[in-house]
Formats: sequence, structure tokens, C-alpha cells
Amino acid sequence: MIPALRPKLTLLNDELAEKILDEAIEVLIRVGVFVENQEAVGILSEGGASVGGQSKRVHIPRDLVERAIDSAPREITLFDVNEQKSHIVGGDDVHFDPGSAALRIFDHQLQVERDPVTKDLIRFSRLTHQLDNFHFQSTGLISTDVPQEIADAYRMFIGLQCCSKPIVTGTFVVEGFKPMFEMLAAVRGGAAALREKPLAIFDACPSPPLKWSTLTAQSVIDCARAGVPSEFVAMPLTGATAPATLAAALVQHVAENLAGLVISQLAAPGAPVIFGGSPAGFDMRTGSPPMGAMETMMLDAAYTQIGKRLHLPTHAYMGLSDAKCVDAQAGLESGIGAVLAALAGINVVSGGGMMDYESCQSLEKLVIDNDICGMAYRLVRGISQRDDPLALDLFSTLGKESGFFTHEHTLRWYRHEHALPSIIDRGNHHQWAEGGKPTLTDRAARQVEHLLSLDQEPILGDDRKKEFHSIMAAHARQFGLERLPIPGNL
Repeated sequence: MIPALRPKLTLLNDELAEKILDEAIEVLIRVGVFVENQEAVGILSEGGASVGGQSKRVHIPRDLVERAIDSAPREITLFDVNEQKSHIVGGDDVHFDPGSAALRIFDHQLQVERDPVTKDLIRFSRLTHQLDNFHFQSTGLISTDVPQEIADAYRMFIGLQCCSKPIVTGTFVVEGFKPMFEMLAAVRGGAAALREKPLAIFDACPSPPLKWSTLTAQSVIDCARAGVPSEFVAMPLTGATAPATLAAALVQHVAENLAGLVISQLAAPGAPVIFGGSPAGFDMRTGSPPMGAMETMMLDAAYTQIGKRLHLPTHAYMGLSDAKCVDAQAGLESGIGAVLAALAGINVVSGGGMMDYESCQSLEKLVIDNDICGMAYRLVRGISQRDDPLALDLFSTLGKESGFFTHEHTLRWYRHEHALPSIIDRGNHHQWAEGGKPTLTDRAARQVEHLLSLDQEPILGDDRKKEFHSIMAAHARQFGLERLPIPGNL
């Protein structure tokens, strides 16, 4: 049998990719990177980097970068809450997850963006649990009905009880990592078991240009020592916080990622990391960082190519939109992004459900994006040889029949060959009119409510759930919240 060809997207020839990588390392040598975190500065200094006095600018030698590249794992295996499913993060495997940490949710009934509360977090996580084309969940919404100091841990607390999938998360306060790690360890049955079977990815976002803050560097150090994968999310904006040309912006992006890589490997050699980001081709007309712009997607695919050149797992924010409601723009930008991400072989693709420059989540868009992701998965599976000969024998068995509707070959292979979206309209005009002429968003809204009406088995067992609640309650009390705003069945 002839194997299927996996279609792939490459934007850089080998010479340009190598030049970008080489200049990124030269930036770290000559210009350095600003590191606020004192522990990270100490680690870098002891590892052989040169620290520029009070400036905290760290110059990282080439051999230190190369050792860090060699030290990092080539792939990561993530396991779900119940250790029943595992996913390889590496190679050209693609895994979609909803975008993380949105400040607002789009209310379909009111047609407005509003602040999320606990009920929204629960609905978001339970819906993600039902959507098969999102392999991972995310802490996708920041709840406004709890103190801001506990918001990071709280969204993980909700997510791991309402969805069994591995979780993409992160923390906005240094103190946030400890209770989040304790909850992950409680789910897994201890820190050693969590290290053996990772459940979460923690985003760490360097500040452009060329800066690692106290928070982000501490997150990388904490994750490295705990064996929790760090996902670097560099965010250069062309012409704003990065050079205007895509190639030059890529130099900065790669340099920021490599600095994080060095910190992680000095903190704990062999620590799992993901080479990622959320850059944007900045729009000077509006002063906005458009995530649906073609230049943004080109940056994502290009730095992914360099990450693969370094044999590192990769990540990008793609499959999202700058639209302010679930409209044609939301669909076209998300569809293009998801397809390009899959063709580029990006391992972790964040952004499902997101609109308005990563600031808003929509449950209806999440359902639509689930279908888009399914089509993207189908594309990269390519065209397979199912039989030998391919078709020659089939025509001789038709007899008086003129088609293949009931043919054994159709019954055997149809579902293997065809993606079957759940809410994309493939009916005729009469069927659509008889159904009330629903728009795609109408169908998505109905699907949201249908999926959320289904019974869901508890994710955590009673003992682990009790420990889980105890950790969250203790963390909340430190900031004056005596009672968590959760329903009794959670």
C-alpha cells in the first residue's frame, strides 16, 4: 500500500530559517535579554551567562543556548484527568484547544460582550468536554465573581471538575502556581505521579521586546522543577513592539523563546517546554493586534518551522478571529487559521471560540470551531490507498446497479474517508427553509444548549474531589472569600 502524503505548509527556505535562528542567538549574545526575576538572573549567571550590573540585562552565550536545545525533550505526552487518553505533543501531531484567559464572554441572547461569572466557566468547561475535535481544554474565562488573586486557581478548579481533558492554563500572579500545582497533584495522586503523567501546560509570556518579567520567569522555573510543561508565548507586534518586517520580527520571537528555553533547562535539565507564541502583524490604521491577519498566521507558521528545526514541540494562537460577534469574519479568519495551523503541523493550537483580539470567548463560536477543526484534521490525514487495486475491481461488481450507494465498499470506507460536521448545513434549500431558515449561529446556539443538557458523569472521584475543594477553599480564605460561588453539585 502506498502511504498517504501528509500535506504541509512551509514558508521559509532552509537558508532563511537558519539565518533567523543564527541572528536570534546573536541577539542573545550581543544585545541580551532583560530579566526581572532575581532567581532567574542567578540561575543564568551560574550557568555561564553574563549579567550587566544593575541593568539586569543578561547576555547568553551560544554554547549555553545550544546545550539548552539539546537538553529539552523532543516530545511531551499529556494524559487526561482519568489517565484513559494520552496525546503526543511533538512531531507533526496537531491538537486544538480553546483560547485561554478571555476577559469577556459573548452573550448570544443579548448579543453583547459581558463579564464572565462562575456559571459561564462551568458551561464553557462542560461544553469543551463534549467537543471531540478539541483534544485539550483551557482555562478559557476569567471569573469576575471571585477575588482577582485567586482567579487563576479558580478557573483550573472549575475546569478539572467539568472536563476530563488535559488543560492549557497559566498564572497571572507568582503566588498562583502553588495552589494550582497542588490541585494537579491531588487529581493525579501526588507530585511524582503528576511528573510521570503530565496533565497541564502552563503558558509563560515574555514581554516584547526581549524581556522576561518576574512572573513569567518564575512560572518557567516552577514548572521546570515540578516537571510541568511550560509553553512559551512570545508576542512581538510588527512595527510596534518588534521590527516591522516579518523576518526581523521572527528573529526577536525566536530570541525570546530561546531565552526562556535556557532558563528552563538551567532550572531543571530535561524540563518539558513548548516553542510557541501569539505574535501579530500590527495594524497601524487601528492600533490593534489582529490575530486573524494573514501576516499573523504567517509569523505563526514560520516560527513553528524554526521550532521544528530545533526538534521542539510547538504552539501557536490560531483559529481565532478579531470579529466582535459570530459572523462571516469570525468564520473566515478562524477557518483559514485552523487549516494553516494544521498544515504547518503546529502541535498545540490555541484559540477556539475566541474573538476580539483574544479578549472574548463565545460558546457558539466554539461549537462552530469544533467543526472547523474536524475539517482541518481531515485535510492533514491526506488521501490514503484503501484497496489494491484502487478501483479497478469495483466497477466489475456493479452489475446492473449504476452507483455505489449500497455497495460494500461504501459501507466499509465512507466514514473513514469523510468528515461529518455536526452543524455545517449540507442540506438543500427546501430542507433549510422547512427548518426555519436558521443561520449557522442559530444552529450553533441550539447545539450548545443540547450538549449542555446531556448528563455528564463526575470527572473526579469523591476522595480526590474532597481534597481538591479543600485546596481551593484554603487558597480563597487567604483573600477573604469564605464561600466559593459554586453550585452544590460541583
